[in-house]
Amino acid sequence: MRITATIFLMGLAATTAQPAGAQQPESETASAVFAGGCFWCMEPPFDKLDGVHSTISGYIGGSAKDATYQRTSSGRTGHYEAVRIEYDPAKIDYATLLQVFWRNVDPFDRNGQFCDKGPQYRAAIFALTDEQLKLAEESKATVVAEKSGQGKIQTEVLPAAEFYPAEDYHQDYYMKNPVRYKFYRWNCGRDKRLESIWGGS
Repeated sequence: MRITATIFLMGLAATTAQPAGAQQPESETASAVFAGGCFWCMEPPFDKLDGVHSTISGYIGGSAKDATYQRTSSGRTGHYEAVRIEYDPAKIDYATLLQVFWRNVDPFDRNGQFCDKGPQYRAAIFALTDEQLKLAEESKATVVAEKSGQGKIQTEVLPAAEFYPAEDYHQDYYMKNPVRYKFYRWNCGRDKRLESIWGGS
């Protein structure tokens, strides 16, 4: 009887300490928002990174209280085409995301990006926290130093405004429409221009 009671109490203690089927705490998720011209082209370089959970195309930075592709593409709302990145900061840090951002934009263009011109296609970093703002400004200063003599860096670092997800047909466009996407990207001269600025990095 005593042995049975002892075994029961030991089992109860073990169950209390580690409940059967208990789930491990979920990894923390952080967000980052970058504008780099056509949002179709900004999803792929982040999607392939270990630690990135998802990329969402959308609109940010405008004065209007809502944003759609039709309204944003007019260039009159002040919104940028942008991507919101959801990532695990334990696997990839914001500084690494900044490096990927810079190497996927033309920082010298103040009128848009590549073949796409208009305020909605400008490149910008939208900081969601004070720490992101600090790191983004530091990264811009590094680019300014690296590219001194090649022109003025036009890419802005801005505080984040409300982000509006784009329409469903814009999400993961490069996967849904690979042939059209590749032709658009090639026709826009994006990769050729990026290589001329950043080399093979």
